Amino acid sequence: MKVTLAVYTFPVPSVPHALSPDDHRGAALAASNEYPERPIPGVSAVVLRGGSVLLVKRRDEPSRGLWSPPGGALEVGETVEQAAARETLEETGVVVRSVSVVEVEDVILRDAAGRVRWHYVLFAVRCEWVSGEPFPATDADHARFIPLAELGEYDLTPTAREAIERVTRGRSP
Repeated sequence: MKVTLAVYTFPVPSVPHALSPDDHRGAALAASNEYPERPIPGVSAVVLRGGSVLLVKRRDEPSRGLWSPPGGALEVGETVEQAAARETLEETGVVVRSVSVVEVEDVILRDAAGRVRWHYVLFAVRCEWVSGEPFPATDADHARFIPLAELGEYDLTPTAREAIERVTRGRSP
């Protein structure tokens, strides 16, 4: 297996530390991962169906307002493949089967003072769609299958664009 590593470092706007009663589970998890003592392992589930890819528009930091594949932090005792399937179901209601890890990327986001505010090690996992139509849940504002030809119209995270390109290069026309 070939693994590609990339590091993205850019400032993230400040968000309040206090959680309001309207915050969802995703916001609480994101806040608990802010200013970590060590990197947080996470997954990004790249789900293709026909000529489309499943994306969510993030509601919470660190990627608020950006589109990316469903994903999040691993839970204790969970494999990367299990996490990809769980996160996809939790965020979109779509059932998938994890196929393989396609790349590993570091996402390091610093605050204005240069301190590490977020640090994730993301495993991009190619997944096959099994069933379900996407709807936004947990930390997503929107969830949908987006035609690959229209990806340029969406504000994607850098890791999302690279993972999608790697998965689509590896599939037959």
